[in-house]
Amino acid sequence: MNPLYEQMPVSVFERMSLAAAKFGAVNLGQGFPDFGWPDEILEAAARALKDSSNQYPPSRGLPALREAVAAHYNRHFGQELAAEHVCVTSGATEALSAAILATVQPADEVIILTPAYDSYAPTIRRAGGVPVEVALKPPEWRIDYDALSTAVTSNTRAIIVNNPHNPTGRKFGKDELAVIAAVAEISDLIVISDEVWEHVLLDGRSFTSLATLPGMEERTIKVGSAGKIFSLTGWKVGWMVAAPGLANVLARAHQFLTFSTVPNLQAAVAFGLSKGDEWIEPMRERFQRARDRMSKGLREGGYAVLDSASTYFLCVDLAASGIGVDDESFAMAAAERAGVAVVPLSAFAEQNAPRHLVRLCFGKKDETIDAGVAAMIKAKGLFG
Repeated sequence: MNPLYEQMPVSVFERMSLAAAKFGAVNLGQGFPDFGWPDEILEAAARALKDSSNQYPPSRGLPALREAVAAHYNRHFGQELAAEHVCVTSGATEALSAAILATVQPADEVIILTPAYDSYAPTIRRAGGVPVEVALKPPEWRIDYDALSTAVTSNTRAIIVNNPHNPTGRKFGKDELAVIAAVAEISDLIVISDEVWEHVLLDGRSFTSLATLPGMEERTIKVGSAGKIFSLTGWKVGWMVAAPGLANVLARAHQFLTFSTVPNLQAAVAFGLSKGDEWIEPMRERFQRARDRMSKGLREGGYAVLDSASTYFLCVDLAASGIGVDDESFAMAAAERAGVAVVPLSAFAEQNAPRHLVRLCFGKKDETIDAGVAAMIKAKGLFG
């Protein structure tokens, strides 16, 4: 068997969800919301399932969806995209895999900013590449020019950046994106920009897509997700957006991963993107209320909570909360003895991983948040 997979542990999300099921714990570990999706889009999917084709759609995606994705970004970010820039994928993780496989050759180095989504490093290795970690430092998690530029060598091929950032909830500003752009231009690098959280913005914040910075359109592969935009994570409809020359190569990598994506869900996402943007602000308000509810409860319970500007995740600083064990020990004890599943942040890096932070998903109904907070307070008592 391929040793990459034979020796690979089960993902931390699966592991903590299994622990939640085993111990009957509130699952604040895996990142899916239990509210917030537009019913009209569900109805559009049901209509398309019954009334439209259920056979193979075009590998690059239904024309209606590719056009809708392009129009959506033109409207929101002032871009000039067309369907030829877009390749539809079976979720953002597949898009990331296709982008990495299309970009990376054996011995190429790829810089990832950690903590990072745990699919990046193994997929780089599967392509024959070498992941190079640049650690972001809590609690600010800022991108530093010196640290990033020092990591570049003659073998560096690409940078992967996630903005807004999972697991920290950080949204990088234009100044930090300019750091990435400068390093990429100087060293002629591709940037795979994982922007799946682009609309889950809190406190009135705005978002800048990396490809809109000067000089970045031709070297950026953007990854997006309908699952995040519409809070329908199980649909697994994503896309890559790139200059046509890049997009053609990306589509060739995609065609032998999943070939195509479920057609009725593509049609429903096209409907959702095209019908207007009235769903965005209500969605943001719901997640902001949920974040504030969880943060307030945790702080009142004695936890040090890091600020979250985006995504539906927040981080708790165990050390600053007076808890003297590492994140993995806390997470397992919390699931087994207190009834709440959280994710240790050390799972998001292989080197220099912070071991005093855990991630919680606040994209939950009030009763789930309240039960989770109560269990977290119980967990704190285990160590205090």
